[in-house]
Amino acid sequence: MNILDSIKTSILTPIHPAGIPFIALFFILTIIIGWLWSPLYYIGFTLTLWCVYFFRNPPRVTPILSGTNTNNLIISPADGKVIEVSDITPSEDIGLPEGKWKRVCIFMNVFDVHVNRSPMLGQITYKKYVPGSFFNASLDKASDENERLILNMDTENGKKIAFVQIAGLVARRIICEVDIGNSLRAGEIFGLIRFGSRVDIYFPSDVSVMILKGQKTIAGETIIGDFSKNAKPVKEKLDEK
Repeated sequence: MNILDSIKTSILTPIHPAGIPFIALFFILTIIIGWLWSPLYYIGFTLTLWCVYFFRNPPRVTPILSGTNTNNLIISPADGKVIEVSDITPSEDIGLPEGKWKRVCIFMNVFDVHVNRSPMLGQITYKKYVPGSFFNASLDKASDENERLILNMDTENGKKIAFVQIAGLVARRIICEVDIGNSLRAGEIFGLIRFGSRVDIYFPSDVSVMILKGQKTIAGETIIGDFSKNAKPVKEKLDEK
C-alpha cells in the first residue's frame, strides 16, 4: 500500500458516534479562532483531524475456533500494550467468586483506537460503576483507585469472565453501552473511553494465556486466552521497550 492509499484508508475509516459532537466542536472552534487570526486555522484544523483520528472505529475480523461449537477464545477488548499478566485475587468490587484469577491489563495511549469490544460470546450478569481518581492508567494502583466500570459475563461455555474499563490521567469519561441481561458477541462493540486509558480482563486461572507482557493488542482480533484443554500457553517474555 502506497502513502496515498494509506491516507485514503484512514479518511474512510468509520467514526464512533460518541466522537461526532467533539469533532463538530473542534471544527466550529477552528472557524471562530481562524476568523480572529488566520494562522490559527492551521492549529484548529490539525486538532480537528486529530479528533477524527482519535474516534476512528476500524472494522475488525474476530477469530473463531474451528471444529467446535463452543466459545473458547478470549479476544482482546482493547487496542494497546499489555502491561501486566498475573495471577491475582480480585477485589470484591469485581464481582467474581473468591480465589485466584488471571488478569491481563492493556494500556491505551492517546494514539490507540479507544473503542472497546467484547472478549467473548455471552451475557452480562453484573455491572458496577466505581468513582475514583485519575492516576496514569499504566500504574498498578490504577486498577483499584481510578474511576472504573466493571462488567461480568457468563460465557457460552459456562464460564465467568470480567472486564473493566479504567479511566486514566487524561481520560475523564467512560462510555458503556450495555446493561445487565444484554448479550454480546465476541468482538462486538460495548463502549469506549476518552482520552487514554486502560482495560483489565479477568478469567479463570487454569485458562491458557496466549499473550505476552509488552505485546501490542488489537481489539476484537488478538487472542488473549484459550479455554481449550489442548491449548499451549505462551510463556516467553518480550523485551520491554
